[in-house]
Amino acid sequence: MKQIDRAEAERLVETYSDLILRLSYTYLKSTHDAEDICQTVFLKLLTSGQTFESPAHEKAWIIRASANACKDALRSVFRRKTVGLEAAAQASAPETPDSAVLEAVAALPEKYREAIYLYYYEGYSVREIASMLGRSEAAVTAHLSRGRQKLRTTLGGEYCEQRV
Repeated sequence: MKQIDRAEAERLVETYSDLILRLSYTYLKSTHDAEDICQTVFLKLLTSGQTFESPAHEKAWIIRASANACKDALRSVFRRKTVGLEAAAQASAPETPDSAVLEAVAALPEKYREAIYLYYYEGYSVREIASMLGRSEAAVTAHLSRGRQKLRTTLGGEYCEQRV
């Protein structure tokens, strides 16, 4: 494997960083993501031991590596399931429903509140809740039972016949 010295690394960065950033920005439309791609490409170049026949071959490799890294970033699950902070700031929080039951659930101790909320409001199974919270299924079942009992006591007869 060819070892690249500091001077060669600096030459590569000075020569190609602007090209990589501009190309990456055209794909990703984000300066921060383009900077990440730039670092990724240089890291790959500096650690791969790649040898080039000419400066044109070197430039072509960097362009291809940058484009491929951008395409990988666009395909990533993280990118598809997240939004930028700008979009998140514009989204409003959902309105809290005016409900005595929800208020009573919110007043429960945390372990009961988590189990009740995830089970009744989000529709998760006991097994899924146990996995999410890192607890046994028996513990989640006990938290649901005790939480329901506390809700019966708090809410009285008015809501006892209804599902939470």
